[in-house]
Amino acid sequence: MKIATWNINGVKARIDTVLEWLKETSPDIACFQEIKSVDENFPRQPFEDLGYNLETHGQKGFNGVALLSKLPLEDVRRGLPGDDQDEQARYIEAGVSIDQGALRFGCLYLPNGNPLGTEKFPYKLGWMDRLIAHAEKQLRDEAPFLLLGDYNVIQDPIDAKNPQNWLDDALFQPESRQRFRALQNLGLTEAVRSCTSAEEVFTFWDYQAGAWQKNNGIRIDHILLSPHATDLLNGCGIDKHVRGWEKPSDHVPVWVDLAA
Repeated sequence: MKIATWNINGVKARIDTVLEWLKETSPDIACFQEIKSVDENFPRQPFEDLGYNLETHGQKGFNGVALLSKLPLEDVRRGLPGDDQDEQARYIEAGVSIDQGALRFGCLYLPNGNPLGTEKFPYKLGWMDRLIAHAEKQLRDEAPFLLLGDYNVIQDPIDAKNPQNWLDDALFQPESRQRFRALQNLGLTEAVRSCTSAEEVFTFWDYQAGAWQKNNGIRIDHILLSPHATDLLNGCGIDKHVRGWEKPSDHVPVWVDLAA
């Protein structure tokens, strides 16, 4: 079973690119972030025509997450628990039935947190604290569980071409990185680094200053797996070539292959 995550940076702007990627790779489950569409305006038909069940948690103009699955989506939940006042559409979770039982997965678009010194950074950290609490609760079920998405966290210096350029950015602050590490310390496995220790493994290249041409990237899109999901892990990868397509997102897909 192939499960992927991708910040598509606007479903209406990238729909041709997204559909081309789905036809090329045919993931069983795809988690999209930054769909930038309210639920009722999401272009469902082209995805359903490819055989996907679809659930969205949208917001006008920005944010928004979506789940696509070739299997029926069960027990869909929208919004990250812990703050009933949070109106930003950044999290959606569902389950599917597999041979081993139930598999659950959460699709997240973690707050950027910039600029530092504004309310956006405490919001990012608070959101991460809620994510840690939710993950801890999910792990008690002792079932396969994945957290996929745009974490907006550069975990280690190896995950940036020029880490010194990010010292004053919310993505690379010690508080952000510590919380990302806390997620892993719960027992979650970070998929890509469990598969490779190579340098210059990136998932995001800015549109500015020739970042793609210079391979001036960062790795901020991650898949975390519970111990039971890790037991099923066959491999993982990053579809870097998609960044070179016409009208690309500034992110590229990340995926895992599970024996499920």
